[in-house]
Amino acid sequence: MTSTMHSVASPAAADSSVLSGTGYKPPHRRRPRRRYGLTPLLLSAGVIVLFALFFLWPGILGLAYSFTSYRGFGPMTFIGLDNYTRLASDPTFYAALGRTFIYTAFSVPLGYALSLALAVALTNLRARGKTAARIIFFLPWLVSPIVTGVIWRWMFGENFGFVNFVITSLGGGAVPWSSDANLSLMVVILASSWAGAAFNMLLFIAAINNVPTSYYEAAQLDGANAWQRFVSITLPGIAPTSVLVVLLMTLGQMKEFAMIQALNNGGPGTANQLIVQYIYKTGFGQSDVGYASAASMVLLVILMIIALLQIAISRKANS
Repeated sequence: MTSTMHSVASPAAADSSVLSGTGYKPPHRRRPRRRYGLTPLLLSAGVIVLFALFFLWPGILGLAYSFTSYRGFGPMTFIGLDNYTRLASDPTFYAALGRTFIYTAFSVPLGYALSLALAVALTNLRARGKTAARIIFFLPWLVSPIVTGVIWRWMFGENFGFVNFVITSLGGGAVPWSSDANLSLMVVILASSWAGAAFNMLLFIAAINNVPTSYYEAAQLDGANAWQRFVSITLPGIAPTSVLVVLLMTLGQMKEFAMIQALNNGGPGTANQLIVQYIYKTGFGQSDVGYASAASMVLLVILMIIALLQIAISRKANS
């Protein structure tokens, strides 16, 4: 048996010795090619093209315009930092930016509270008619911002509004919703919070459903009431979603334009003109594209700072 195996193995050994003596090396096995190496690139190519076309290129173009005196027509004359110098001493720019911060500071907490309250109500085990309620609560998200502004303008119109009609029918006096700057801003805050609550509600519903029910059962056995369970379990459990919602709402409110344009056009007068309206009217109304582009770049930097701060706070809280 041993001799047979030796006779079989000896030719291979002999061949190996002969080949080694000639310096011949057997070829290495080729690594298998990655069959799907281009698939991720092809699938993301559309997104990359759209991002470059509608975000990257306009951003580069706006940055270039901000260093010129371009007015939307004619030549682009390079003027350096003159537009930014004008912005630094423009009280109208600071007024619009300040009103934008005020609007954001009030609308974001209100929108957060409203969307979270709706989500908690719809995830309650004792709630009935959840499906119908979700559809009804989600309808505002399907409405265009312009339509939202028109609806709230009809409701809170000073001379023709439904709310004033009800108030006067009950014997009260008409409220100056449109001519009073503070009341006009309050209506805008309410309208934006109502319009944006639906989408954030869905995010909170998903986050609440991911919190383990065993936590609530254990807390209930320990005698914790509903408010204590909400504060000690629900809020910490949905903290990452809360950061995301606040970030998205902050960036969205800082860029609000269509709804307030349809609701009160930044009125009365320019009392509630936000920063995007200021940029729009400067660039298109006054044909000062270079100056409006500089204001847009300043707004971009502010939004980036806000996003980075919120991301840093989130990482610190989760570490």
